[in-house]
Amino acid sequence: MSAPYASVNAFLGASLKRQLLLAYRRPVDTINPLLFFLLVVTLFPLGIGPEPAQLAEFAPGILWIVALLASLMAAEGMFRQDYEDGSLEQLLLAPQPLYLASLTYTAAHWLVTGLPLTLLSPLFATMLQLPVAALPVLMLSMLLGTAVLSLVGSIGAALTVSLKRGGMLISLIIVPLYIPVLIFAAGAVRFAAEGFDASPQLLLLAGMLSLAVALAPFAISAGLRISVDAG
Repeated sequence: MSAPYASVNAFLGASLKRQLLLAYRRPVDTINPLLFFLLVVTLFPLGIGPEPAQLAEFAPGILWIVALLASLMAAEGMFRQDYEDGSLEQLLLAPQPLYLASLTYTAAHWLVTGLPLTLLSPLFATMLQLPVAALPVLMLSMLLGTAVLSLVGSIGAALTVSLKRGGMLISLIIVPLYIPVLIFAAGAVRFAAEGFDASPQLLLLAGMLSLAVALAPFAISAGLRISVDAG
C-alpha cells in the first residue's frame, strides 16, 4: 500500500474512532433517539386504538416518521462539541481533504443512531402489528434510508453549527429533503405488508444513498467552512 493511501486510511480510522469515542462519552445523545422511538411507538396504539388491523395499516408511516424525527434529533449536535472546543477549526486547516472528515462524522452519526434503529425496528414493528413478511423490507429500508438521513442531516448540522439555537433552522433546512426518503421508504414497507414487490422503492432508496454519498460531503464541507468563518 502506497504512503498516501496509508495516510488517508489512518486519518479515516483515527477520525471515526474519535467520533465514536466522543459518542460513547455522551451516552445520552445516543440513547435519547432510541427512547424517543420507543416512547412514540408505545403511545401510538393508545391514540389510534389497539385494533391489530388498524395498527398494521399505519405501522409503515408511523415507524418511518418516528425514525426521521429521531435522526433529526441527533443531527443538531453532530459538530457542536468540536466547534466549541476548537477542534473543528483545526480540522479545516488539516492537510487531509475535509470531504473525508465529513464522511467520518456522518458514518459515526449513522452508527450510533441509524444502525441501532435498524436493528431494533423489527421489535417496534411487532408492537405495531406489522406483518412478519414485511420485516426484512423494513430493515433494508431502514438500513438505506437512515444512512441518507444522516448524510442530509449532516448538511443542516454543518450550516447551523455556529448558531446557539439552530434546532428550528436545521429542521427548516433538512426536513423538506427528508420527505422523498419518507415517501419511498414507508411505501416499500407498505407494499411488502400488502404482499407486493417492494424492490422499486428499495432501488430508489439505494440510488438516493449513492447520490448522497457522492454529493453530501461536499455540501457538508462548504457548510462547515461558512459556519466557522461566520463564527
